[in-house]
Amino acid sequence: MTNIRTAILSFGMSGRVFHAPFIALDPQFELVGIWERSSSASLEFYPGIRIYRSLEEVLEDASIDLVIVNTPTYTHFDYCKKTLLAGKHAVVEKAFTNTVEEAKELDQIATEKGLKLSVFQNRRWDSDFKTVKQVIDQGLLGNIVEAEIHFDRFKEELSPKLHKEIPGPGAGVLYDLGPHLIDQALVLFGMPEAVFADLRITRKGSQVDDYFEILLYYPQLRVRLKSGYQVREPFPSYVIHGSLGSFHKSRADIQEVDLVANQKPNKPDWGVEPVAEEGLLHTEKDGICIREKIPTLAGNYAAYYHAVGQAILQDKTMPVSSKDGIQVMQIIASASASHQSRSVIPI
Repeated sequence: MTNIRTAILSFGMSGRVFHAPFIALDPQFELVGIWERSSSASLEFYPGIRIYRSLEEVLEDASIDLVIVNTPTYTHFDYCKKTLLAGKHAVVEKAFTNTVEEAKELDQIATEKGLKLSVFQNRRWDSDFKTVKQVIDQGLLGNIVEAEIHFDRFKEELSPKLHKEIPGPGAGVLYDLGPHLIDQALVLFGMPEAVFADLRITRKGSQVDDYFEILLYYPQLRVRLKSGYQVREPFPSYVIHGSLGSFHKSRADIQEVDLVANQKPNKPDWGVEPVAEEGLLHTEKDGICIREKIPTLAGNYAAYYHAVGQAILQDKTMPVSSKDGIQVMQIIASASASHQSRSVIPI
């Protein structure tokens, strides 16, 4: 295989903004085609690609090596399973699946067939998260004792995407924004010992949860994850406290904004946040108390697909493995059980 012939299963915001631009620019890949049910909008951006009219057409194309499953969450398990059984590698949007059992089955199929399977967790490559991780990894805060991660919005109107607003598998903010926060917490701190969660509906007319608070229990640490749609003035998105000091950081990655504006992710200053969004470090170095701004690392979603290419072409580990996806689903399942029982759920 000289390059990875790739198909994308939809060309809504996800396909147009988060997947196609990076696949088209990475020389490891060839964007062969996109599944569009009725229109051919992707041809305006990528002339010459093939338009598929059904999933069967994609899977019957023997030239396709990799399929991007970026359809609604409730379809992920079925479409990904069919992709793997057709002998093709897969990247699956978050949330990985609807249940832990589905996630484990996909992992097992991929393992048995020797295929690569990854969950698309692009927020690991956000500028803000990369900077938070660097501060923690460098030990600037000492032993971490408390962390709070937010993904808040002020958005009273309901989504025009009905699958996001009608109760059913994969609906609600726990499955929409929850996987981002949970994945980031697991990257930073690993699996917790137990979970407590509170889910709510706050918007008028909403039928699905649009607020959550999840508390992750670790032996010497508590991690709080929060998301809501009624937050006009946001709290710092990352608040980390340790034995030496604290770090506050806004959620200010600009990649999504630029991608929505059809900017190409290969310009020299790609992913560079405004200086005004630098995080605040208040800690102790060599016995001296300091309070200073920390330069933000550049965001780089392209690193995800570069790593996917390396995994397929050189048999390396996927950047976000299916086992990572299983762990996120375990936290989601535990959070749902905790909310229902109003109790702490051991992992």
